[in-house]
Amino acid sequence: MTATQPPQPPPSPTTRAHSFNVAAAQYAANRPSYPPALFDAVEELAGRSLSGARVVDVGAGTGIATALLQARGADVLAVEPGEGMAAEFRRGLPQLPIVRGNGDALPIADAYADFVTYAQAWHWTDTARSVPEALRVLRPGGALAVWWNTDALDVDWIAEAADRTGRFLGVDIAAEKRKAGERTDLADPSGRLDFTRRDVRWSRRVTIDTHLANIGSHSAFLLTPEDRRSAFLEQERAHLLKVFPDGVVEETYDVLLLVATRP
Repeated sequence: MTATQPPQPPPSPTTRAHSFNVAAAQYAANRPSYPPALFDAVEELAGRSLSGARVVDVGAGTGIATALLQARGADVLAVEPGEGMAAEFRRGLPQLPIVRGNGDALPIADAYADFVTYAQAWHWTDTARSVPEALRVLRPGGALAVWWNTDALDVDWIAEAADRTGRFLGVDIAAEKRKAGERTDLADPSGRLDFTRRDVRWSRRVTIDTHLANIGSHSAFLLTPEDRRSAFLEQERAHLLKVFPDGVVEETYDVLLLVATRP
C-alpha cells in the first residue's frame, strides 16, 4: 500500500524572491519597461523634478527602472538583495552604482534621498520595517514612489489569458488586481504614509517568444516544475497565435503608482 504524500506548502516569499536570481538574464531581456508618463506622474505627485534629485531605487533587479530614472537626470543609487540580479545589473549597466541590501534594512545614511523608489518590488518587503526605513532615508519633503505594471484586464485577450494563467496557478488574478487597486492602505497598513494613487496605461508590441519569456520570468512560474511550465507555455503559444497570427503581441499595461511624501 502506497502512503499518500502530504500536500506541499506554498513557497515562502523569500523563496519566491530568490527565484529571480537563476533567471536574471531572462528577466532583463523580456520584462516590460515603463512609459515616460509614469515618471511625469511621479514628479507631479511628489511636487519636484527627478532631474538633479538623489534617488535610491530599491529592489532594482536588473536595472530596468534604474536606467530610466538616470535618463531623467536623477543621481541614482540602486539597492538589490539578489546576487544573480545584481550581477546582471552590473553586466548591463556598469556605469551605475549598485549596493547589496533590501528595503527592510537599507544600507543608506539618514536623510540621504529626495526619492526612494520601488519598481515591482514593494510587495517583497515587510512594511513594518520598510516604511520606517524609507522615512529614515528620505529628506524632509522627499517622496516614496512605488509602482507595478499590471495587466489591463479590460482588454479581451488579456483577460482570457489571465483566466488561463489563474487556473494553472490556482489564483484569481482579477480578484487580486481588484484588491490591490482598491486598497492603497495595503502599501502601508500602519497608516504612517498618505499615498496618492495614479494609474498610467501604456502598451508595447513584442514577439510571442518575448511575451512567453516574460510570463515565464515570474516567480510563480520559475518555481513550477519545468515540464508543467513548458507544457503551459506551449499551450499558451497556440492560444496567442489564434489572436496574433503574425506572431506579434500587443501587451497593454496599467501601471499602478503610489506616491507619499515625508513631512
